[in-house]
Amino acid sequence: MRKRYPGNFKAKVAVAAIKSEETIAELSSKFEVHRAQIMRWKKEALTALPDVFSNAKGRKEQDREKLIEELYRQIGQLKVENDWLKKSLSKINL
Repeated sequence: MRKRYPGNFKAKVAVAAIKSEETIAELSSKFEVHRAQIMRWKKEALTALPDVFSNAKGRKEQDREKLIEELYRQIGQLKVENDWLKKSLSKINL
């Protein structure tokens, strides 16, 4: 059965690995996590770290606004198509 670790635990282990005050083997026995898992979390943390200091929030907000705009456009298009189909069906049924 696979173990699931909370994010704060992963972060604590990754920070300890980044600090390099203890070897990976020592961290592995201390936190009871496999060495490969510690290295993976360390790599993920180092990869994600630049995004923490970038303007990611602004970019996410722009992406969200674009998505909302696109969804409203699709809703409008579907509404027009639905009205046209209703109108066409009413002509056929007469």
